[in-house]
Amino acid sequence: MMRKHPYQKLLDRKRTWSPVQTTAGELKHGAEETIYRALALRHLELPVGEFIEDALSEVPELSRDLLRSNVKDEENHDLALGYVAKALGVDPKSEAEALRLRAAWEAHPDHTICKALVAERAIFFVLLPFFRFSGDAGLRTVSADISRDEQIHVAANSLVCHELGFSPSQSLDKLRKATINWVLEPLGINTTDKYLDKKFWLDTSDRLMYEGKAPELSATKASRMPAFFEHNNVNLPQYA
Repeated sequence: MMRKHPYQKLLDRKRTWSPVQTTAGELKHGAEETIYRALALRHLELPVGEFIEDALSEVPELSRDLLRSNVKDEENHDLALGYVAKALGVDPKSEAEALRLRAAWEAHPDHTICKALVAERAIFFVLLPFFRFSGDAGLRTVSADISRDEQIHVAANSLVCHELGFSPSQSLDKLRKATINWVLEPLGINTTDKYLDKKFWLDTSDRLMYEGKAPELSATKASRMPAFFEHNNVNLPQYA
């Protein structure tokens, strides 16, 4: 029997889900401003899809079906987070700053597949568990669904970058730091709750960037998954 290529294995792991309009619940006290900033970074979802789209002619042929599917996921993520933003409301100053950051990511000269990898691995992989520890039931569910997709995206982009010999530049790492620092700025040092501690999340981003893993997030595999009874039914996504 022929062994499946890693790209095909990743494609086989995917699961279809459809976002639904969530209802507003209670956010963790002390996390509210940071959640609004993190939500504003949903404006990076579609550019990340475009980064992948722009690279399709250069990537290994075996990866293209997987990457096209990942681009569709980004549209889904944008829609899902847009529903959350509609339920919770937005902070206009955060929205404006997120759009400025998006422009900086779009203008950065690194290869688009590299930019997608860094954004997903060291930004989104920090924000999603933050949502799961600090968000309301709707946001926790959305973050869990997006996280499953992002695991596959990061694995795919890592494989492609490895095959093509791409690695992020120091200036892209600086942009990553500026982005995550801005999101987490409202958090202080919190000695009683590490999930409200800015340094905990900044260190997580660094480890994901340089090591590709963050053992301190091992709890998120089973963390804060909302029970069905916590929800208004409209918060539950529809699975194919």
